[in-house]
Amino acid sequence: VCGVHQSRPAWWITALSHCGRRPVLCNRSVTDDSAQDGDHLGNEAGMLYGEYLMLDKLLSAQRMLSAESSKPVHDEHLFIITHQAYELWFKQIIFEVDSVRSLLDVEGLDESHTMEILKRLNRVVLILKLLVDQVMILETMTPLDFMDFRHYLRPASGFQSLQFRLLENKLGLKQALRVKYNQNYQTVFGDDPEAMESLHKSEEEPALLALIERWLERTPGLITHGFDFWGKFQAAVNKMIKESIEEAMREPNETVRRHRLQDAENRREIYRSIFDPAVHDALRSRGERRLSHRALQGAIMITFYRDEPRFSQPHQLLTLLMDMDSLITKWRYNHVIMVQRMIGSQQLGTGGSSGYQYLRSTLSDRYKVFLDLFNLSTFLLPRSLIPPLDDGIKKDLKLTWGDHIKENGHNVEENGDTQKNGENQNNGETLKNGEIQKNGETHLNGLEAFTDLTLKETS
Repeated sequence: VCGVHQSRPAWWITALSHCGRRPVLCNRSVTDDSAQDGDHLGNEAGMLYGEYLMLDKLLSAQRMLSAESSKPVHDEHLFIITHQAYELWFKQIIFEVDSVRSLLDVEGLDESHTMEILKRLNRVVLILKLLVDQVMILETMTPLDFMDFRHYLRPASGFQSLQFRLLENKLGLKQALRVKYNQNYQTVFGDDPEAMESLHKSEEEPALLALIERWLERTPGLITHGFDFWGKFQAAVNKMIKESIEEAMREPNETVRRHRLQDAENRREIYRSIFDPAVHDALRSRGERRLSHRALQGAIMITFYRDEPRFSQPHQLLTLLMDMDSLITKWRYNHVIMVQRMIGSQQLGTGGSSGYQYLRSTLSDRYKVFLDLFNLSTFLLPRSLIPPLDDGIKKDLKLTWGDHIKENGHNVEENGDTQKNGENQNNGETLKNGEIQKNGETHLNGLEAFTDLTLKETS
């Protein structure tokens, strides 16, 4: 632009052209010029990119044993990079899981933390998706390529990944549920006191499964003198099975009639496994169930009423837990298939295991931490048979879970809180009609999370 117009913004030049005044234009773009302005800051302003990320250490950590033996194998570099990337992502997953555990490991879950829990678990899910897909990159290496450097790896093995064992423990995988060879995983860390201490700590601290179980046990609507979801659920199941039997008896074909009667009886036994606490506990002792009977009731209730605002985020949380379990199982499966392609199904692993055969044994349900959540679909009812929420429980669900409530006419008082004239007075705040009144202002209770609901039940 001419000297007069050189400092003018682009919109001003455009406006001139519309009003008939033509500025003198040059080939230089005003926008491009301004985008190139700026200084090059150096280390005088602080740490540079490489220093902050410690890239000197990170990028020099690829030790190719084949190169040290003067016979460098090209694909060994890919093998190292891929596994180092796995370990870095394992570290991030553990970091997120530990943070979620700390948020859950409280007497009453802070409602403001619920979205943070969902965000962090969703991040874990996305990382696990990345790890599942990362196997495909390693599969660009052929079996012959792998054979060229595999002998350098002994006795190193993925079995010796400390972080993966820590992750399993922190999620809640029980020692008794591991396959026999996997139960002795600690022996490979025997010479590392810090590793052993970390493993013992991960086994003793409350795992994510245990914290989720405790949270589910506080699901509102389960108490027998209130909404009594469980009692209504049992009545709906009995009605459904009775109608199925009556319909089967009207079937003229004997073979079809026998089949339908047997199906109704099978369903009765399936539901009995959750309605009879003794049967549930027996299944749990055998490792076929993970959650307590009370927690399982809460999970079923959340699944039924997931469309209710109060249960929406809890249902999202349960879904994310299943997603994590599914993706870890997919990762194990992809690893198993890759190993079979690389070394077949008969060769031993570099760490001493049976290789493919051992890895295949870890694909069973015993390695699913949140197995009960997958099986909730077994106990679903048609929407038309789901017990509708009555006005009492709907009103109660508007409260912050952790407030002391009046459920279906039953006062619940604890920690010195009082009920007066239908209002809940607590620390100077008045709770009325699902709203908090404080200092003359009205605040709606949040609906985004489960918080601690401690209710005194009558025996």
